[in-house]
Amino acid sequence: MSSDEKVVVTLDDFEQRLMVSGLTDFRNDLLREDKPTEDINELIMKVIDAPTRKEKKKVDREAR
Repeated sequence: MSSDEKVVVTLDDFEQRLMVSGLTDFRNDLLREDKPTEDINELIMKVIDAPTRKEKKKVDREAR
């Protein structure tokens, strides 16, 4: 995959909170080890600020 390609991951609310929590724990580990956290900070913000999308209702078109 080239650097300009994007990957889309769909998460429900619980999964998003779980991911932010795990990334935050990892960030805290890095801070304790005096390692840089810029990349993980950006990733946490991307996950928090990710746009939401309502699921489209599947309509049975044959029933019409």
